[in-house]
Amino acid sequence: MALHHSYTLLAPIYDRIVAAATQPMRERSLEQLSNVSDKKILICGVGTGLDIPYLPVGANYTGIDITPAMLKRARQRAAQQHVEIDLQKGNVMDLEFADEHFDVVLMHLILAVVATPEKALSEATRVLKPGGQIIVLDKFLRPGQRAPMRRLLNFFIRHIATRTDVVFEDLLPHSPNIRVLEDKPAFPGGWFRHIVLQKLA
Repeated sequence: MALHHSYTLLAPIYDRIVAAATQPMRERSLEQLSNVSDKKILICGVGTGLDIPYLPVGANYTGIDITPAMLKRARQRAAQQHVEIDLQKGNVMDLEFADEHFDVVLMHLILAVVATPEKALSEATRVLKPGGQIIVLDKFLRPGQRAPMRRLLNFFIRHIATRTDVVFEDLLPHSPNIRVLEDKPAFPGGWFRHIVLQKLA
């Protein structure tokens, strides 16, 4: 099942499954967004808009998602929160934006969802201005980590909801013009990680 089809089915219940569990991590990740006045910020895989209530005011936000059913809920949330954000259908692995267009790219729980996360990270880097940051929140294995249960789980759910076998360090060689500024666990155990990247000038 293609992910946009499965997420169409998941859209009505997605918030009940994900919202409470990820809210503290989202809030901590978005604390990285300081001094956003007039900055252009792209949210890759905006989903139902769970990040929207915690976005600081003053930036020009664009959110993309491949699933119209998720975008519909994001638009409702933005309206309820009185947040101005341009929500568009889009593929994070093939962004329809010019090079060096955004000051910040948010990638919350998307790199471990898409089929080719290295392409998604490369595209995020392409549309980012030199000196700009990519803020990542997701679940990753460490290099060499065996994690047999997570790898087994991936076999069953990778085409339905998310992947559980992505090694973040394997993505970096595909985007050689970024550097890691910060990498710390979002939860004890270190599966979910807060990562901040910067595009080199």
